[in-house]
Amino acid sequence: MPVEHHKKAAEAHKNAAKHHEEAAKQHSTGNHEKGAHHAQTARGHEEEANTNSREASKKHASSHGSK
Repeated sequence: MPVEHHKKAAEAHKNAAKHHEEAAKQHSTGNHEKGAHHAQTARGHEEEANTNSREASKKHASSHGSK
């Protein structure tokens, strides 16, 4: 169902935002290793959000006769 994929995408976006904030904080304090870790983790959450968004779109399309 598209709703579940939208919810998962929203949660992944929230997680990505948290990690981006932490990455910025770590970089600004000179802790570049931790900053890079959080940036990479954020990127993973962004990809998860994109995947769920695409799945929701597919489900919308199939339920409305489009492909």
